[in-house]
Amino acid sequence: MTDITNHLQTITKNIEAAASKANRGPHTVHLLAVSKTRPPEDILEAAEAGQLAFGENYEQEAVSKIESIRQSRPDLKLEWHFIGPIQSNKTRSIAEHFDWVHSVDREKIARRLSEQRPENLPPLNVCLQVNISKEKTKSGVLPEEVSVLAKAVSAMPNLRLRGLMAIPEPESDPVKQREPFSAMKTLFDQLVQSGYDLDTLSMGMSDDMETAIQEGATTVRIGTAIFGKRSYPDKQ
Repeated sequence: MTDITNHLQTITKNIEAAASKANRGPHTVHLLAVSKTRPPEDILEAAEAGQLAFGENYEQEAVSKIESIRQSRPDLKLEWHFIGPIQSNKTRSIAEHFDWVHSVDREKIARRLSEQRPENLPPLNVCLQVNISKEKTKSGVLPEEVSVLAKAVSAMPNLRLRGLMAIPEPESDPVKQREPFSAMKTLFDQLVQSGYDLDTLSMGMSDDMETAIQEGATTVRIGTAIFGKRSYPDKQ
């Protein structure tokens, strides 16, 4: 059994324990394996262990891996999620290669993704990235502007609005960790009450996963705890 397989088993048990603690079913939280900077071999190891959803931050690196894996393993049906900041000149490639985009934060980007989504593919699943901590250096729509963006995105023919995503400001205090996650759940519930058919609240990483699950996360994004330290430095 490989380290990646062992790590996946441990994380799955931790997710199930956190869900149980929050009085939620074990299958209400999905694991997104963050595979940025990881070679295709690591992704294939994780896939052999049963992990089929992978998150990538960098378009060029991701597309290279996606195409390599699709060519070498056409039988393997992986689900690819783009989770990084989106530049306008990258939208076509993202629309063509990914199943999900978690980081839509402005109408211009959403419109380009919709217009550039190939007709032979189903609508692109998208989440709106919310700058819930209102950090000046972080991407994301401000909380008070979420409803306006949701209305625009939900009307775009080749997108399917699935929910919200956030990367709150890092906080080691569990009590303070809860505040942004709770605020995200409130935003999510408000959109649902307004009539949006949403099912995804993408929040929580290795250091705050349990708190995020307690506050309603349906998708947690885990990288290092699965794959170990990065094979090469992060590009950011």
